Amino acid sequence: MSTTADPSAQIEPLLEETIEVAATPAQVCALVSDLPRMATWSPQVARTFVRGGGPVGLGTRTLNVNRRGLLVWPTRAKVVRFEPHTEIALRIKDNFTIWSFTLEPTETGTRIVQRREAPDGISSVSLRLTDSVLGGQRGFTEELRAGMRQTLARIKAEVEAV
Repeated sequence: MSTTADPSAQIEPLLEETIEVAATPAQVCALVSDLPRMATWSPQVARTFVRGGGPVGLGTRTLNVNRRGLLVWPTRAKVVRFEPHTEIALRIKDNFTIWSFTLEPTETGTRIVQRREAPDGISSVSLRLTDSVLGGQRGFTEELRAGMRQTLARIKAEVEAV
């Protein structure tokens, strides 16, 4: 009889980080909807390929290459919400999560909210791999949060340098 806790019970259904930038929602949207550039901001994304080329919009599909140290793994995503200057959200087919950027105008620019939602939980394969290879749910969740803060800081630096 196993006494280990159910890893899915350790999943936070919503991770969220926020930053304010001195740029318009249109400027920020142009940046964050340029999906291949995610690799320049995210510590986990090594490369993103937009399938079929063309402008990013609802239904756009991507192939992503993620890395952590020597570990490399692919994920497939689809844009499931897209409202210009307001939001872009991608559902990761491989683990069921939804990653998004929501843009809210402020008096001095834009508030960027990055989220990782898990409304349907996380796939059993991803749960097992996180526990066996990525150090467990709690540690990996903290790593994701730190990565989100780093991503937002890098986006801020780039959009404000223009």
